[in-house]
Amino acid sequence: MSRSRRTLGMGCWQWLMLFSITLWSAGASAGSCNGRFPNPITDVCWKCIFPLKLGGIPLATLGMEDGTNDDPPLICACPEPPPVFYRIGLGISFWEPARVAEAVRTPFCSPTLGGEQLLDASPLMRQGDDFRVSGDEEKAFYHVHWYNFPLFTWLTFLTNTVCDSGESFDLVMLSEYEPTWNRDDLSMILSPEAVLFANPLAQAACSADCVAASSSIGPLNALFWCAGCQNSVYPMTGNVAGHESALTSSLLTVQRMHTKMHRSFISLDMASTNSMCGARARPIIKKGAFKTQMLLPRAYTSNAQFYGETTALWGAGRQYPVQGEDFSYLIFRRRTCCAF
Repeated sequence: MSRSRRTLGMGCWQWLMLFSITLWSAGASAGSCNGRFPNPITDVCWKCIFPLKLGGIPLATLGMEDGTNDDPPLICACPEPPPVFYRIGLGISFWEPARVAEAVRTPFCSPTLGGEQLLDASPLMRQGDDFRVSGDEEKAFYHVHWYNFPLFTWLTFLTNTVCDSGESFDLVMLSEYEPTWNRDDLSMILSPEAVLFANPLAQAACSADCVAASSSIGPLNALFWCAGCQNSVYPMTGNVAGHESALTSSLLTVQRMHTKMHRSFISLDMASTNSMCGARARPIIKKGAFKTQMLLPRAYTSNAQFYGETTALWGAGRQYPVQGEDFSYLIFRRRTCCAF
């Protein structure tokens, strides 16, 4: 009799544990999208807008790096409608916080918008993950969302000049609707040259890009197939082979999406001297013209990082379980413009 009671008791405890786990899983699923709207004052690296240059003359640097970008001419001219024809101005350059990119595991989850679930994901839609094992290799997958985030326009900085892009807050890209984002084979429609760099020699060159991106030199634009310390830009999908950490994988997918948007002429060049009077199409991204700064889950405001820069110097404690596994990055783009 006592034996049957022990058996019944063990069964009750098992059912109780199963019920508790079910409730916990439901709560975790309901709260799987976490985040908050970034504070534009405390969560932004405002010194990262430097160096500010007039022509090739640094007006202020605050220890920030400009990479290998060209300096604008001191005197510039932009075409205007008749009867003016040309307007003369001064060439300036700076770094503008202008975009936000999210790398998330749950489709349509937006940590930047306060952990809002923008849409209900289809059961057939691929769920992301920041760790899985396939054979002997660790892999990851992230969805990427891209926002216009014109902080200078909001703060009326450099307005009423050609340096004001006149943009408004907008959701530009959702990888959930990008049909090639989770298919490596389909991604070659936009990047057929990927087959040229799928070899050990081309990938070995990325170690040089890693070293350059992690120094004051900045990423090597000539090695456009490299993502520095994050390995390779190809394939331009959310699939990450050789996954090492959530930080590196999320940054890699952000750079891949940015590269794909340049290839699709959605993202434009505003860093070159020939784009001083207006944005120009550039199908191959100029990596050294962009920096990233983590906003979420924990803002890092001491510096901004070039694409491909190592995360070893700043990434400690920036990721944590449950509420710190989706990422939001502020994208600084280098601007050269003719200020009137």
